[in-house]
Amino acid sequence: MDARIFLGMQPVGDDLHWRMRVTPQLTTPGNFLFGGCALGAALVALEAASGRPTVWATAHYLSYALTDEELVWDVTLAAVGGHVTQGRAVGSVDGREILTVNAALGRDELEVGGVWVVPPDVAPPDQCPPRFLPEFFRNTIMDSVEVRSARGRTFEEMDGSPGSPDSALWARVPGHLTPSAATLAIFGDYVSGAVSQPIGRRAMGRSLDNTLRMVQLKPTEWVLCDIRMHALVGGYGQGIAFLWSEDGELLATASQSIGVRLWPEDAVLPR
Repeated sequence: MDARIFLGMQPVGDDLHWRMRVTPQLTTPGNFLFGGCALGAALVALEAASGRPTVWATAHYLSYALTDEELVWDVTLAAVGGHVTQGRAVGSVDGREILTVNAALGRDELEVGGVWVVPPDVAPPDQCPPRFLPEFFRNTIMDSVEVRSARGRTFEEMDGSPGSPDSALWARVPGHLTPSAATLAIFGDYVSGAVSQPIGRRAMGRSLDNTLRMVQLKPTEWVLCDIRMHALVGGYGQGIAFLWSEDGELLATASQSIGVRLWPEDAVLPR
């Protein structure tokens, strides 16, 4: 299964116009489209329209596309060069703009290069425990993506004590999505959930933006999201994820800014 099918993206007449239904499997527990799915959908459209792979893309979220709404995409290829296409995709519901995605797409060749970061030393996915999923996360994107905790505290272990800003998790879609920029965009949005790690408090994060920078595509069943939170000041956090294949090859980096809210200290975690 590829990301286009998983996201339900359908062209309307040509590759510059698309539509998708916001089904529960693509939403957050708040019943709106998961940011990573929105960015992934835009990349499906932009890659089809340009005929080129993603180099970089950033999504700016303006509003929410709610469960069962139809999201319409309009693609503009603003500049087409010999190696790079600069484009944007605007997603809207009933004429109301939900998000804008700007992207550079293309491919080039150079005889020198390298990767100068290394993956964290964590256990393989089959040796990592499944992440606890509260009942109110059921029938959402959290239920569609299988996650195993590789490093960091679980949601139940948040006791208010400060912790490391670095955490890691393995992610895959059962039935397995073909590796693509759109797939990595979905996994990259897990940065927002890692804001609880350094503060030791249960927190909810809503993405203001998502940025994906592609390195390479390699076959892999699981993707390791190596997440490093940078700061949380004035209610807004920021962090980055290095996305690795099971063989330790860097696939992409994903970063975002996050509006953060804390769970009430005496609130019982819903089950």
